[in-house]
Amino acid sequence: MEKVISDSVLLASEILLLSYPEFIISQSGVFRLGFFSFANSSNRYVGILYNQIPVQTVVWVANRNKPLKDSSRILNISDYGNLVVSNGKAEVVWSSHVNNTAPNATTAQLLDSGNLVLSNGEDGPSSLWESFEDPSNAFLETMKISNDVKKGRKVEIKSWKSPDDPSDGNFSLGIEPFNIPEVVLSNNNKLYFRTGPWNGNIFIGVIMKTVYIDGFYIVADNQQQTYYITYEFSDNSRLRYYELDSQGKFVKREWDAGKGDWINRYSTSQTESSVYGQWGALGICDLTKQPICSCLKGFKPRNIEEWSRGNWSRGCFRTTLLQCQRDKNNGSEAGQGDDDGFLKLKTMKVPVFPNRSSINNGECKDQCMKNCSCVAYAYDAGIGCMIWSGDLIDMQKFSTHGVDLYFRLPSSELDKGKSNKVIVIAAIIVGTVTITIMILFLWCWLKEEEGNKNTNRSNSNSTKEMQ
Repeated sequence: MEKVISDSVLLASEILLLSYPEFIISQSGVFRLGFFSFANSSNRYVGILYNQIPVQTVVWVANRNKPLKDSSRILNISDYGNLVVSNGKAEVVWSSHVNNTAPNATTAQLLDSGNLVLSNGEDGPSSLWESFEDPSNAFLETMKISNDVKKGRKVEIKSWKSPDDPSDGNFSLGIEPFNIPEVVLSNNNKLYFRTGPWNGNIFIGVIMKTVYIDGFYIVADNQQQTYYITYEFSDNSRLRYYELDSQGKFVKREWDAGKGDWINRYSTSQTESSVYGQWGALGICDLTKQPICSCLKGFKPRNIEEWSRGNWSRGCFRTTLLQCQRDKNNGSEAGQGDDDGFLKLKTMKVPVFPNRSSINNGECKDQCMKNCSCVAYAYDAGIGCMIWSGDLIDMQKFSTHGVDLYFRLPSSELDKGKSNKVIVIAAIIVGTVTITIMILFLWCWLKEEEGNKNTNRSNSNSTKEMQ
């Protein structure tokens, strides 16, 4: 039989014992903290679970990488003021690892947000440790996924190894500045997927229709180099949270009381073709075409043989230098490439590492043109002007959403397209005129034949009357 030892608070003098299934519960009864296990497993864990639903739903695990296996397990606040999990041999398998100046006054409180907070009376309102700062695979409301660049500290959510094994999996979800903040998914600590820049309402590099409705927002302090993303639902009538599953999918989970189960909704259109850098520098992905990857206009694959086999990782190279590059090579002081132009690529996921400018949309092109290192620009009303130099990496063509990307090309490459259009248009005009003349000639011939037949018929009738 389960036993509540305290409403929301674990005191320094109290312990949770596995032999007597004890737990503490948040003030409104939404979450509970205690020991749990999975079906057909002898491993035991300390975690935070939803309390008022029949399906075991774990949102945080303390000893996720060191499960308990013996019959005596304890969760308590140690003599040094740390929250610890111990086995039957009194060995600590997990600890909050904080320096506590008042261990005897320390408490651990489970909030209705699902956050477990360790604090004491001498350190003021700030906490010593929070489960929200050491998350598992769940992203709960008001939790902050953060990045403090100066301190080198990141708070990321980590996938489980499998649905019934909470040890660290391959995937993690965090936030990176990238000049303009983006949420990134890593696979074995390597960048695997990026959302594109945040414009104040949505991430412009991913189809994520409900993100602003559900109250997501990013706070960026560029001076202090601190960044975080969090969210608050406008309607709290239902249980909802986000989870990074073991396959690297970011899932929105909603409790359906009628069905008595969770409904999973994938929050992004992430696909295999969305893998970061899969088609290399200056390559572009378009799911409506075969093959899905191609080089930008004016570029060719660096390795044609590999490219033909579907290995696009080496990317593409420019076949014709920009005019401003040729000017510099020739010693020209201008070097502004007046003969260069821009190719418009519609509904794009923009490349990584844009440089941001607050200038107006109309001035974005001019600023890029004046700098020979600028190879592309784009504009979004929530961000402003974005400018890229060097290799463009991780571009994708969307059927909807995205922004227009203007890519710099020498006029000779742009003229090729124009010349082809002129040839096509000229061919259409010539063909149309030719067909019109032929139809007119045929019509005149038919009229002439009809006139001849009428004349012959009239002469025949006149001969009959004379007879």
